[in-house]
Amino acid sequence: ADPKSQAFEENFAGQWLHLRNVPTWAPDPEKYPQFDESLRLAFEHESDLFFTNIMREDRSVLEFIDADYTFLNNRLASHYGVSGVRGSYFRRVQLKDKQRGGVLSQGAILLVTSYPTRTSPVLRGKWILENIMGTPPPPPPPNIPPLAESASNSARSLREQLEKHRADRACASCHSRLDPLGFSLEQYDAIGRFRTEENGAPIEGSGSLPDGTAIDGPEGLKKVVLARRDEFVECLTAKMLTYALGRGLEYYDQAAVRAIRREAANEDYRFSSLILGIASSVPFQMRRP
Repeated sequence: ADPKSQAFEENFAGQWLHLRNVPTWAPDPEKYPQFDESLRLAFEHESDLFFTNIMREDRSVLEFIDADYTFLNNRLASHYGVSGVRGSYFRRVQLKDKQRGGVLSQGAILLVTSYPTRTSPVLRGKWILENIMGTPPPPPPPNIPPLAESASNSARSLREQLEKHRADRACASCHSRLDPLGFSLEQYDAIGRFRTEENGAPIEGSGSLPDGTAIDGPEGLKKVVLARRDEFVECLTAKMLTYALGRGLEYYDQAAVRAIRREAANEDYRFSSLILGIASSVPFQMRRP
């Protein structure tokens, strides 16, 4: 309730969701002439308001993954294809379909996980593994040629190029995890617009994880993450505990992370249950100045 908590929102959300990168991200103006500073600011404001709302209303952190509302003004609503929003001021808007809702479909996140000229299933998959599932992939092996980043790359050609990467045994172990997650968001372009086809060809948003779990589009991705909520809540808890301690976590901190997640489950994963769990945990109570 204290106004000073605004600093937590600005700093922690900026780190966790990579919102700090939004002001400097520059999509190709020739390919994305619709992008301008007002849209950039709207992206930032939506994510800021969404995070602050969950924090101040003490809502379940699972709403970060799937929520039936977001915060829009006319500019952003028009960009998202949401009707009935007028004026430049932001307000909470109830969503009527599953195209939006949660951080995975917010323009700010979709922007900073793309290249200036195209989407990147690899960047998006890596972002999800690091910031949502808490299982970051290892660095790529040396001497692996990068994918072409030209503006002419289509969703279909990207999928074909990544299939070649997965055919290489050195690449397959990571790309088999990265690609299905990234392609589930491929229906959002590099500036967050929803689309079902590109250049007349339908966009495929389906794939399978290494354990056989099928993912189909943004809604399918949300279902997969929520089915593995323990992984998400532990990831978010670890990010918050890192912020609270001011250091990276060690193997002996994982017991505290799991204990906080178990206690939070009894409180429907309310935001305050993570904060209170961290504040009363052994690593926080015994941290060195």
